[in-house]
Amino acid sequence: MKKNFLTAAAIMVTAFFIATTFAQAADVNFSGQILTRWEVNEQGAGNGARDFDNATDPSDSVGSRVALNANVNVNDTTSAFIQMQSQRTWGSGVANGGAGANNGSFQVNDQDSSVGIHQAYFTLKNFAALPVDLKVGKQEIIIDGHRLFGNTIWTIGKQAHDAVRIDHKHDNMSFTYAWMVGSESGVNVNAELGQNDTENHLFTAAYKGVLGGNMTMIYNYSDDVCNGNTSCTDDDANANEIHTIGVRQAGQLFGIDYRGEYYYQWGDADQDAQNLEGGARAVAAGTGVDRDAYMFGVRLGKAFNNVAMKPSLTLWYDYLSGTSDSDIDTTGTATYKSFNTLFDTGHKFYGLMDNYLCVGEGTSACGTNGLGLQDIAIKAKLSPMPGWTLKADYHWLYTAEGVIGNPGAGVGASVVGELNDVGTVRGGRDSSLGNELDITLINKYNANTNISLGFSNYTTTVAYRDLRNVVGNGSNWAYVQFDVKF
Repeated sequence: MKKNFLTAAAIMVTAFFIATTFAQAADVNFSGQILTRWEVNEQGAGNGARDFDNATDPSDSVGSRVALNANVNVNDTTSAFIQMQSQRTWGSGVANGGAGANNGSFQVNDQDSSVGIHQAYFTLKNFAALPVDLKVGKQEIIIDGHRLFGNTIWTIGKQAHDAVRIDHKHDNMSFTYAWMVGSESGVNVNAELGQNDTENHLFTAAYKGVLGGNMTMIYNYSDDVCNGNTSCTDDDANANEIHTIGVRQAGQLFGIDYRGEYYYQWGDADQDAQNLEGGARAVAAGTGVDRDAYMFGVRLGKAFNNVAMKPSLTLWYDYLSGTSDSDIDTTGTATYKSFNTLFDTGHKFYGLMDNYLCVGEGTSACGTNGLGLQDIAIKAKLSPMPGWTLKADYHWLYTAEGVIGNPGAGVGASVVGELNDVGTVRGGRDSSLGNELDITLINKYNANTNISLGFSNYTTTVAYRDLRNVVGNGSNWAYVQFDVKF
């Protein structure tokens, strides 16, 4: 008995020292996050059913994100990063919402299975003796200010890509290529075209020290040749491909913070064209549609750091092109002119209530039915006391293409989304979509903890209610969030 005990103890001690030696050699660092957010929303149930009806009771919920990160420096040229993440709604039995409280207070056996992998990739420095770093695996891809590529910032689960990324840096220049697999169908629809998959190819070149800031040039190709059509041929009739090219310049000149950016898109737009206004402006399925769209954004801001409360003021304007009825000719050629925001973070740009998360898609749930978007905003920020930041944003939102010039199926038609809240066919409407006020108070509680409180109000217009098929003149939204990082 004594001999067996000593043997077991020796094995345990040996395992401990081996594990310790490996951890020291691999240089493993752990970090993590616990984010908890309570929200109350008067807009209705979910992004696709926002009724803005005062008769509908507001909904509230508590969501949480728990992340545990392991950053491993294996050796001088190899490292790895793994991020385990759990996202769930309190009292819900399904990750990030759902019915059945099988992990709530009334369940004697906690069956929470919400933990998954948000990021998991390895990095090879100076890959193949070349001046490039290779990053392979599931990863977040963020370019500049999250305009076209971001991690969505606000959503509990955030966004990541299955990707291979190559980076090169030299002096004030950096270059990136990333190949992302958007969807894997496993269906070989055509011997020449191959799998009916969706892929993304991103190229960027960034330069520091240009006009008091940084300049980034971007080209992205979203490859969706068959658009889910299993009888696809090589004539591109079903293609939904997007080529995007553009430039972004941001910095500070003469004490003024500025940003200017422009992007142009071309390619094919079969899927997007089908969805315009729920089919009211759709072309025949399988009809080839050319894509011709653009967007630009400008921002000017001034911070007064040498006065009390360090106030700052920012003005900006965004324009995303849209498609008019004259662009979609169901009897001949058609051109889709609605800009697609790819993997952007609309939460950062078009109002914190997330009414415009898919501007370039032809859908009424979270866009403008392909009519594009204009956003005029003024933003103010000040620090009333150390550790506290108060922000106030106000947005004036408009379509890019006039609602009057886009009556869909025509006067007298009874099309969902075409009737206003009093039951008459829309007409005589201006392009205003409404106004949004966002107020945010942030407290840096300590070095690892931020506490945020927010309140937003959206005031609708007749045009907004027509396009979204909702009633009600407005709604409120509020939240309290604790973000602890370690």
